[in-house]
Amino acid sequence: MPTDLPNLLTLSRIAAIPVLVALSVIGGPWTDLAACVVFSAAAITDYFDGKLARERQQITAFGRMLDPIADKLLVGAALMLLAGMDRLSGLGLVPAIIILLREILVSGLREYLAGLAVGLPVTKLAKWKTGFQMGALGTLLAGDTAAGAIGLSFLPVSMIGEAMLWTAAVLTLVTGWDYLRAGLRHVGVAGSGAAANPGRESGAARP
Repeated sequence: MPTDLPNLLTLSRIAAIPVLVALSVIGGPWTDLAACVVFSAAAITDYFDGKLARERQQITAFGRMLDPIADKLLVGAALMLLAGMDRLSGLGLVPAIIILLREILVSGLREYLAGLAVGLPVTKLAKWKTGFQMGALGTLLAGDTAAGAIGLSFLPVSMIGEAMLWTAAVLTLVTGWDYLRAGLRHVGVAGSGAAANPGRESGAARP
């Protein structure tokens, strides 16, 4: 049910997006810090919604559909904010683009494979990628201004965030390639099946 706690946590990631946008647009040290906190709290729910769903045996079709959507909306919104508010350097845009394109690639693969009743399991390396990615985005949303507000102006927060984003981008390329190879294997199997049974599709089209 959509009102189960795991699903409510998933929905909270989507609800956090307008708050995140508003805080980032307002700007200022404390709103930047608040944006970091909101994003980090939303990102953490990605761990707890799945954990609670398994423990409570509340894994639903609604949750399986919404979970990856909520993740991609949150990440996409954060990346667009960072780029639009000039919170990324010229080089920092490169890993941001890589991450965004990978999200689109994996979404397309999942949609295609769902038609073949094939799942695309999340690897351990992909979980590391997610950790670095979420950490990087939260750090960049805080930026040097938020660090100064809490007396940590000596820390190169933006530089640390971009370094983490580059790490996430490298892991993104590796995991994206792994997912692409897995998808292509199933494409080959599906293509072989269609070639072996040429009458199936044409027969289905006849009344």
